[in-house]
Amino acid sequence: MTTIASGTDTLTRDALAVLQPGFTGTSAPSWLLRRLGEGLASVGLFGRNIATPAQVAALTAQLRAERDDVLVAIDEEGGDVTRLEVRTGSSFPGNHALGAVDDTQLTEAVAHELGRRLAACGVNLNWAPSADINSNVDNPVIGVRSFGADTSLVARHTAAYVSGLQSAGVVACTKHFPGHGDTAVDSHHAMPRIDAELPVLESRELVPFRAAIEAGTRAVMSAHILVPALDPVHPATLSRRILTGLLREELGYDGLIVTDGMEMQAISATYGIERGSVLAIAAGADAICVGGGLSDEPTVLRLRDALVAAVRSGELPEERLADAATRVRALAAWTASMQTTPSTPSSALSSAGSAAGSDAGSDASTDVGLVAARRALKVTRGAHFAPVTEAPYVAAFTPVANIAVGDETPWGVAAELRRLLPGTETGSFTGERAGAEALAAAGSRRVVAVVRDAHRHTWMAEALDVLLAARPDTVVVEMGVPQSPPRGALHIATHGAARVCGLAAAEAIAGA
Repeated sequence: MTTIASGTDTLTRDALAVLQPGFTGTSAPSWLLRRLGEGLASVGLFGRNIATPAQVAALTAQLRAERDDVLVAIDEEGGDVTRLEVRTGSSFPGNHALGAVDDTQLTEAVAHELGRRLAACGVNLNWAPSADINSNVDNPVIGVRSFGADTSLVARHTAAYVSGLQSAGVVACTKHFPGHGDTAVDSHHAMPRIDAELPVLESRELVPFRAAIEAGTRAVMSAHILVPALDPVHPATLSRRILTGLLREELGYDGLIVTDGMEMQAISATYGIERGSVLAIAAGADAICVGGGLSDEPTVLRLRDALVAAVRSGELPEERLADAATRVRALAAWTASMQTTPSTPSSALSSAGSAAGSDAGSDASTDVGLVAARRALKVTRGAHFAPVTEAPYVAAFTPVANIAVGDETPWGVAAELRRLLPGTETGSFTGERAGAEALAAAGSRRVVAVVRDAHRHTWMAEALDVLLAARPDTVVVEMGVPQSPPRGALHIATHGAARVCGLAAAEAIAGA
C-alpha cells in the first residue's frame, strides 16, 4: 500500500492529489518520486517520456514502486494524436476513420486493443476519446480527431470507444466538454467562443457526452472555451454553471472531471495557471492537467501552494478540495482493481476478425488497426485513371501541425509506398509555389500528391490545381477531413494521417 510521507498535512496532500503534472525524461526524476510520497496521485506522460514499450513499462513500474495506486495518464487518441508511437505514427486509425466506417463493434475493438497496449505499459488513464462534433469544417484543432459531423454517429461511436477502452482496464476520459467542434480558434493559442443557442447545444454538442456518461465513462475533460448560452462570463473549465450545474446536476455525471492543459493560452494568458487552477477546482473540476508545456517541480509547487493558499483565505472551500481529492483516489482504486480483471469485448473482436478475412491470417487484436484503416478508405477513380506500376514521386503538401498533434510524428504515404514500390522518392512542399516546385522535383515520375485538410489551406488547393493541370494522371491522397470533391486520376480519402492510414493508402495506390 502507498505510504504518505510523515509531516505532510491533509490540506497539502489533497492539493497534490488533484494535480496531473508532467516531467521530462524517460525515467522518473527524484522530485517526482518524492512528491508521490507526499500525496501526488497522478502523472501525465507525453511523447518526450516515451522511447519503447519496454521503457514505458519500466517507467510506470518505477512510479508504482513509490505509489502503487498512481494514475498514469496519457494523451493517446490513436490516429493523428499519438504519444505511445510518437516517432513512428500510430498503429490505429483515429476517430474520423472509425466514423467513416461506422461500425461500432469495430470502434469498440480498436479502443480495446489500444487500451490493452496501454495497460501492458502500465498506463491506466487515457485522455480520450474526443466526443466533439466537427460541425465547423474550418476547425483548426479538432478535425480528424472527431468521429464526424453527425450527432448520432459521434454519440454511438463515443459510447463504443468508452466501452472498449475501459474493458481493457484503462480509464476513458471523454473530451472536450461541453464540445469543442464548433470553433475556429485553437484553445492552445487563444480563447475560442461558441455562440450557438441553448437548444442547439442540447441537441448537438451535449448528445455524445450523454452517451459517454450512459456508457460509464469514468472521466470527462473540460474545454477551455467560452459558451455564452451556458455561461457568458467564464470558460467551461472555470464555470460552476457548466461543470457543476450542467455536467454534475443536469447530466447526472458522478465521475472524475479533469481540466484540459492549464498551460494552454486560453487559460494561462487570461487567468494564469495558478488562478485558473483555483477557479477550476472551485467550479467543480477534480483534477488539474498540467505538464504538456510545463514539466518541472516548481510548477507543481506553485499550483500546490496556490490551492492551499486559496483554502486558507476562504476563496476555495476546503470541502470542495477534499471532495476532488477523494474522487481522484477513488478512480485510482478502480484502476488498481482492474489490473487483474480486464475483460474482452468478444463480439467486437469477433466482428473485427470477420472483417479481416484473409488479411495476414493472425488474430483480430493484432490486425484490428489495419483492418479499420483499410475499411475507412474512400477510393475514387477519375477519368485519367491508370494503375501506378512504377516507383512514383510523392509530393507531400505539409501544413503546420496543431499542437495537439505535434510536428514530430511522421505522416504521409511515402515510407509505406517505398516498401511496396522500391525507388519511390519524396519531397515536402509548402507555400504559394508548392505546386510548381513539386512538378520540378518530380521530373518524369508519376506524382502522388498528399494533402491534409486541403479545404482549409488555399495554397494547398492551388498547388493541386497546378499539378493536375500539368499532370492529370496525378494521384491525390487526402489525409485530413475530406471536404472538397475528389480530384485526380485516383483520389484516396484516408480520414486521418496515422501510419496505418498511410499503409492502407499505399496498398490502394500500388494495387495490393
